[in-house]
This record gives sequence, structure tokens and C-alpha cells, in this order.
Amino acid sequence: MLKIENLHASIGGKEILKGLDLTVRDGEVHALMGLNGAGKSTLSNVIVGHPAYEVTAGSITWNGKDLLALKPEERAHEGIFLSFQQPVEIPGVSMVNFMRAALNAKRKYEGLDPMPAGDFLKLMREKRKIVDLDSRLTSRSVNEGFSGGEKKRNEIFQMAMLEPKLAILDETDSGLDVDALRIVAEGFNKLRTPQTSAIVITHYQRLLDYLKPDVVHVLIDGRIVKTAGPELAEEIENKGFDWIIKGEGLEVKG
Repeated sequence: MLKIENLHASIGGKEILKGLDLTVRDGEVHALMGLNGAGKSTLSNVIVGHPAYEVTAGSITWNGKDLLALKPEERAHEGIFLSFQQPVEIPGVSMVNFMRAALNAKRKYEGLDPMPAGDFLKLMREKRKIVDLDSRLTSRSVNEGFSGGEKKRNEIFQMAMLEPKLAILDETDSGLDVDALRIVAEGFNKLRTPQTSAIVITHYQRLLDYLKPDVVHVLIDGRIVKTAGPELAEEIENKGFDWIIKGEGLEVKG
């Protein structure tokens, strides 16, 4: 379980998160929506330990551990996965070598031996089918020359390989056509278990139609100001955020 209490965080001296509270239990999918600049991506970066962000107050507890005391790689090994809004290319590093290094680093952290090469390649073949990832892409450098849709499929493929306990999808639907969105979302749904949870950051209802979140939150000016069921996303799709801002008596600058 992830528990965030009174979280304040800044970047470059500017405070972005201003007392955020959030609890995500095992098996739950939480959607996080809000205006640009509200702090959604900041929250995801703070959870995974991006060094550019400074936590100035508050706490994050992950399955009883102080998450803020862990290094970024330790957080990943503990089962936290971030699907980037804009996945980066890593020239010269093949997908096979990248995934094998990541998987074996996690196994080492768990006290396990490296996975035999044959078993690893078999696992890759099984997992790439989940998101219909072209087998030729796995022999190329990470994301190099991939289309936007291929990069997003590759992110879910990596998630399938690493089997995280908490997946954070940061605008995974950005730039995807309808077919690619469906494949990515269905791939994610195939990986869900009663023990895994997710935070889905999105602007649009269309992704949530596939993922069917348990809870929807609205983040405005660094705080979660409204929480409800999936119907909240539909209201936002139809009415925008102004009714929430006015209803909560908020003043949004910029």
C-alpha cells in the first residue's frame, strides 16, 4: 500500500506540491486528473525519486517502508514502475541487454540468481505478445527509431517483464491513435492482479473507459481537491474543471 501524507515538493526553488494526501491500496487503480501544471507529473517523479525534485515536508510510506529514504533504484526494485510521458531513446543499448540487466538487477535485490538466457528469451517472447510488440524492435536500441505508439507499447512490455507492484502511467495515452490506445490499455489490464495497483495520470476519459479506475482524483495547484468514483471523469470530460475550481472556492494562477 502507498500512503502519502502532507507532501510538499519543489523543483528549482518553486513549490509544486502543497500538502498532497493520497492512499492507494493493493489492487486499486487510481486516476489522477487536473490542469496542466497542477503537479501530476511532479507527483510521479517524486514517488520514483527523481533527483531534480526536493521534498520539503510530508511523508511517503510504501508497504510499511519510508519510501523517501530509498534510492531511485531501490524504489524500482521494491516494485514501483513509471511509464514515462515521453519515453527516451537509449542509442547503443539493445532492448534485450537493457531488459536482461534490469530484470537481473531486480532478482539480485531479491536474493535470486540471474535468470538463465534461455528462460529470459522465452519470457520476452511471452510478454511482448501482450502488447503486440514487433519482435524486430527487441533487437534494436531502446526506443531508437520507434514510433510514438511503439514507445508506449514498449513501456507496457517493460512493465510486463518487471511485474511491478505499483505502476504509474504518466499520460501513456498521449499521442496514441485509437488502435494503439486499445492495445496498450488491454495490455495493462492483462497484467492487473489483486496485489498490484496503479496511478493513471491522464487528461482524457477515453483511456479510463478501458482501464476502469476504482477512484478518480482531481489535482489542482498542488493538492487533491476532489475524489470520487469513475463518474467524476465523465463529468470532467463534459464540463471541464471550472465547476470544481468554483465549487471548492479555489483561485488558480497562470
